[in-house]
Amino acid sequence: MSRVIVDASALAAFVFHEPDGDAIGARLQGADVFAPALLKFEMANIAWKKARREPQDAASIVANLTAAISDRAGISWHDVDIADVTLIAQALGISAYDASYLWLAGFLGADLVTLDQRLARLNAAMAT
Repeated sequence: MSRVIVDASALAAFVFHEPDGDAIGARLQGADVFAPALLKFEMANIAWKKARREPQDAASIVANLTAAISDRAGISWHDVDIADVTLIAQALGISAYDASYLWLAGFLGADLVTLDQRLARLNAAMAT
């Protein structure tokens, strides 16, 4: 079974039925899925923005969010090493949020599932 780290761009595409959501779902299917705890807040922020833009769909947006971050969703939540994350962010010129995904992928030896092309390139460079 593969081990993957999922970031907000990928999980949001899957959970909110966005373009590339089916492809993300296929990557997550059958995998052990891990994420930094901050993903819950990033997903809540995405849901809030969607509900603000589409108030008629707010109830379903919140329901999808709740299902995605529930214990039954199968995501293993992890804290990250804040000092390491800060150093990675500084070295790569990225946000601490993005650095959290890179740190966790390295720490667990897992693939990163993301739609963020820059983050994917950085992850690939760090893995080599």
